[in-house]
Amino acid sequence: MPITRREICRLLPALLPIAVELPAFAAPGEPLPSATFEFGKLPVEERAHAEIRSIMKGKPVTGESVEVHESTLPPNGFPHAPHDHAHSEIWLIREGTLQLTINATPPVLGPRGLGFVRSNEKDGIRNVETTTANYYVVAIGPGADTQA
Repeated sequence: MPITRREICRLLPALLPIAVELPAFAAPGEPLPSATFEFGKLPVEERAHAEIRSIMKGKPVTGESVEVHESTLPPNGFPHAPHDHAHSEIWLIREGTLQLTINATPPVLGPRGLGFVRSNEKDGIRNVETTTANYYVVAIGPGADTQA
């Protein structure tokens, strides 16, 4: 029995991340596929003050919106000014020392530290070291899978 183009298109989101180890982005209306991600093979997006590696974006079968990326900040770098959004975010510090601003309170965290900001609270992050810093962001909730 031949497979149709429509059936191939429905299969690609599930097969592509596994086949070429690219980020997982679900097709509209489709849940995120199970996958693994090799850091060195993630595409890098250069921004004004940061490098971003998108890892996954979409909705798991449980229905909440999820977005995960890794950021690299140069010394004194920051990805954006403090802002708020409808989703919650978890920051996992991989290396370096970062100042996390949560509602104008600026705690500083080092490697293996974790920060959490809930929905609609103002947040920001800045590298306060003289070396590069890396951290992961896990965004969960309304609009997390549509943010740029």
